[in-house]
Amino acid sequence: MKKNPTKQKVIDAASSLFFQNGFHGTSVRDIADKATVNVSLISYYFKSKQGLLEYAVTQYYEAYLETIEISREKNDSLLPLEKLKKMIKVIIQYKQHNHQLSCFIHRELSLDSVFVREMTVTYLAKENYVISNAFHAIFPDQKKQHLDNQFLLMQLKGMLTTPYLMQYEWKDQVVGDFSHDQFVKNYTRMVGKWLDFVVEQNREAIR
Repeated sequence: MKKNPTKQKVIDAASSLFFQNGFHGTSVRDIADKATVNVSLISYYFKSKQGLLEYAVTQYYEAYLETIEISREKNDSLLPLEKLKKMIKVIIQYKQHNHQLSCFIHRELSLDSVFVREMTVTYLAKENYVISNAFHAIFPDQKKQHLDNQFLLMQLKGMLTTPYLMQYEWKDQVVGDFSHDQFVKNYTRMVGKWLDFVVEQNREAIR
């Protein structure tokens, strides 16, 4: 479906302001001014600031889950470990490409709110299902409920979210398209090395 450029401009402006000032610290007028549109246009498209937020997050997660699914289908013939590494790369690429909205969403997800509960039911459960299955597939001889594996899965999920909860750690290193690409390359390589280590340790344990 072709995106409406004006609508997308409003979403981009809102994402930037939510990232900088938070949802409650941003007004509809602020968004309109940054997007250089009339306030009434935002009301027409989204009804309210909350409606704009819900639309932006829905769009973000639907595209995100579609990106993961494409990766799964494209790399279906690979071994489970390589398939998981490919998935991790597209996850970090997507989050980095949508950096400001990613950071804002992950900050909001750290809070207990109606927003978080809605996201958990609709999108986070799907994300968790896909990542968990891909992770457990690299340990075919162990049950999913194996306690060590559950701890390791929790660590992996943490690595996929930490850059967006601690974005100020990277603000001087990630300042343009090239540095974003380098971050994806370097960070996914580090996660890949961690996975290699985890798999090797598992092999040693069952010998």
